[in-house]
Amino acid sequence: MPADPSPRGSGETPLRRAADTSRRAEPSPKARRSGTSAVEVRRSSRRRRTVSAYREGDRTVVLIPARMSEAEEQRWVGVMLDKLAAQESKRILGDGELAERAERLSGQFLDGRARPASVRWVTNQNTRWGSCTPAEGSIRLSHRLQGMPEYVIDYVLLHELAHLLVPGHGPEFWCLLESYPRTERARGYLEGVVAADRLPHLPAARRR
Repeated sequence: MPADPSPRGSGETPLRRAADTSRRAEPSPKARRSGTSAVEVRRSSRRRRTVSAYREGDRTVVLIPARMSEAEEQRWVGVMLDKLAAQESKRILGDGELAERAERLSGQFLDGRARPASVRWVTNQNTRWGSCTPAEGSIRLSHRLQGMPEYVIDYVLLHELAHLLVPGHGPEFWCLLESYPRTERARGYLEGVVAADRLPHLPAARRR
């Protein structure tokens, strides 16, 4: 995959102020979908001024005060999802974990049809985010992806898995990626990284 496309963690954040004090709902789980995993919101009358979140299997649990309004809930769910993603992005996945993610992604989005023989990081890909050799069943990801959000790494992995089934970038190939809900977001992120790399580096300001 060219670098220039021509296409478990926890966190707690204090609330500054709860705007809606009229609601006193007892704790009740609320499930929703966000990205590739489920999000479960749990309200608690004991919780007053903090919001926290953690991963629980294949879902994210967000704990909020019972009195929080629906608008505040939506905003804080987004904040906590971003915070967890930032924490997780600091952890570098090993080759074994990459292979496990590839197997999971293939099963979830490609009906398990893409079965790579090897998945690994490489340091010699500076103009591509990833590549694969269908004849060998091998997938290689650029080390420059390390530290990026996991949904971006998943997208590049899925992109290369799709190439094991369809070599080129025709309509049939892009059809395979349509079921991944963060395709456009991941592509936008990578395009932003490329664009930032192309910006001129201004000279440092002179010290007076």
